[in-house]
Amino acid sequence: MADVARIAGVSSQTVSRVSNGFPGVNEETRRQVLAAMRELGYRPNSAARALRRGEFRTLGVITFSLSTMGNIRTLEAIATSAAQHGYAVTLLPVAVPTQDEVNGAFSRLGELAVDAVIVIMEIHLLDAATVSLPPGVQVVVADSDAGDRYTVVDTDQAGGARDAVRHLLDLGHDTVWHLAGPEDSFAAQRRANAWRSTLAEAGAVPPPLVRGDWSAESGYRAGLRLAEQQDCTAVFAANDQMALGLLRALHERGRKVPDDVSVIGFDDIPESASFLPPLTTIHQDFAEVGRLCVEGVIGKMRQDGTAHGTTLVPTRLVQRRSTAPRPERRGGQDLSDSSVVGPEGGLQPPPVVER
Repeated sequence: MADVARIAGVSSQTVSRVSNGFPGVNEETRRQVLAAMRELGYRPNSAARALRRGEFRTLGVITFSLSTMGNIRTLEAIATSAAQHGYAVTLLPVAVPTQDEVNGAFSRLGELAVDAVIVIMEIHLLDAATVSLPPGVQVVVADSDAGDRYTVVDTDQAGGARDAVRHLLDLGHDTVWHLAGPEDSFAAQRRANAWRSTLAEAGAVPPPLVRGDWSAESGYRAGLRLAEQQDCTAVFAANDQMALGLLRALHERGRKVPDDVSVIGFDDIPESASFLPPLTTIHQDFAEVGRLCVEGVIGKMRQDGTAHGTTLVPTRLVQRRSTAPRPERRGGQDLSDSSVVGPEGGLQPPPVVER
């Protein structure tokens, strides 16, 4: 720092203010200091800075699965938001979600010098008292049913599922089948409960629930069973990947989408607009979830953050071509082939409708 100050012709205190981004340094002086830093290859000592400030500018993230699209998207959003706030992220996956593993993860993050922790806990743990988080650690939990014991940020799972079911009911379908996620998933349970209650409110009888594991393969296997149900005209899949497998199974069994069966997903992954047909789905705002997690945990570190409780991020319906009115309720129009005749006489696909 003394060498930088000498070359730039300023005091060491001015170099410190520039390197730490503090205000009160005029622009010309700041440029001189930065030029001297580049010339000497000067880098502030982050370890010394952490000891002086009492913070490491690093957030720890504990997650129990990197195999689901939702967790990956949430993690990406947390890392992006943390970087915008000048924080790095240290990731610690936990293979077995038990109390001992969680305690071990917090201990390891402590050794890695993090300021606070975000936990992506997509399975039923905190709500079932199977796992508790150590006291005295600033924590925000994403995608969990931790209730009022912790600060939680989550997508409005129930609201999104209600919108999906109502969309299909509004199209004239008598009922809606549900391809649910795994039983230990908080999000899957919330979506399934909302599916069932929305049908009940509409006076519709819920069909038997069909369960998958979030994968396209499980959606395909479930779709083979659903294709045999001739009274199945509408399916709400709990995520887009299972919906992809479902579309394949219906196609192989000769059930056209949406002419015979309407399909709606949940997540709005980037590929969903390229499914065949493009998938109507419920959009999750992963970026907003990540931003609120990061801002929440930084606020707690500064003692001006969110209190315990849950913040829900709204969803929205994205309507594409995989949903349509129930076949016999289309005014007698023959929709057995959804293609239209193009200007050259060839069959052309109808235009994509998306909002």
